[in-house]
Amino acid sequence: MVAKAERDAERLNTPGRRKRSLLPRFRWDRDTFGQFAEGFARFMGTARFLAWMTIIIICWVLWNIPFGPPRPQFDAYPFIFLTLVLSLQASYAAPLILLAQNRQEARDRVALERDREQATQSRADMDYLAREIAGLRMSVGELATRDYLRSELRSELRSILAELDDEERERERSQLGEHRRGER
Repeated sequence: MVAKAERDAERLNTPGRRKRSLLPRFRWDRDTFGQFAEGFARFMGTARFLAWMTIIIICWVLWNIPFGPPRPQFDAYPFIFLTLVLSLQASYAAPLILLAQNRQEARDRVALERDREQATQSRADMDYLAREIAGLRMSVGELATRDYLRSELRSELRSILAELDDEERERERSQLGEHRRGER
């Protein structure tokens, strides 16, 4: 019992052997296959594809309709082989189209996330600029305007001139008073 437990512990400490396969391992490159699927889906959505498909089906039907000179027909009237080919094409086309749509959805999701981040950054920038403009407006509101300064300077100048005139009159009166006293 102890020997079996030790063997199991040893097996867990070492990597297991790889199983050999008769077929070689094939790894799909998802991006390459996805690009192929997108190209195929894009081609199936064109007028060229519809035109070629229509031409092939018309030729197929005309070749297999029993009229004109005798020829070997590979698909008789109910066109079962044509139905099989079209079903096979549809069974491969649907998953390829879905794969292309999924890849486009993933690209759209990444672009949407990038747009959201950019919108968030733009919003933050706009908020910052709005706060700066509001601060500047408040600072400008506190500053004296040119007209206000002019009116204040004028009134101050008038009061200074009035004081100077009063002092001048006082001097003249005092000189006149001294002169009159001297005459007496």
